[in-house]
Amino acid sequence: MRSASCSCGALRADIADTAPVVVACHCLDCQRRTGSPFGVVAYYPAGAVTIKGQSREFARPAASGGKFRSCFCPDCGSSVFFKTDKHPDSVGIAVGAFADPEFPAPIRSVWERSMHRWAAITSAAQHFERGRTS
Repeated sequence: MRSASCSCGALRADIADTAPVVVACHCLDCQRRTGSPFGVVAYYPAGAVTIKGQSREFARPAASGGKFRSCFCPDCGSSVFFKTDKHPDSVGIAVGAFADPEFPAPIRSVWERSMHRWAAITSAAQHFERGRTS
């Protein structure tokens, strides 16, 4: 079992021992969402994730045509988990919410066309100018 939580601990995601797919995203929306040059999300099968606590949701249009939903703590504002219309059977967890420097590195880097050139993700085996289908 692995756990991720917000800054104040009121919102938590418990994940069954399942290997994540870790993706670094350099799109402008992730830059704005995180306040950093990229976002890093670990994707898990929805059935492996249990959410505890209250969350609020912000939905925005995604490049895929669906919605990307950021779920965050209403008390401290930390983003903890994400849902997308494109992959309804998956839940994304903000890697920073694990607070684990040993967490697996991203295997995929997407939306590199808006990447800060000094922020290259060298661990990723796959690199995409746009989303994964580019």
